[in-house]
Amino acid sequence: MTIAHFEPVGLICFGTFFLIGILGTIFWIWALVDCVKNEPSEGNDKLIWILIIVLTHWIGALIYYFVRVPQRTPDLGR
Repeated sequence: MTIAHFEPVGLICFGTFFLIGILGTIFWIWALVDCVKNEPSEGNDKLIWILIIVLTHWIGALIYYFVRVPQRTPDLGR
C-alpha cells in the first residue's frame, strides 16, 4: 500500500467530518456576530453570552441559538 492509495470510505468520512467542521465554524461565527450586534448591553448579559460562545465553540453557539434568540425576538423584535 502506497501513500497515494486512499480508501473511498476513508475519503467520505474525512469529507463528512471536514464539512461538519466548516459548517460548525460558520455557525459559530454567525452566533458570535449576532450576539455582538443584537444583544442589549444591559448588565453583563452580553459579555457572558460572548464568553459562552467563544469558550465552547459550536456547542455554545447552539445554546445561544436555542435559548437566547427565541427569548430575545419577542422582547426586542430582532
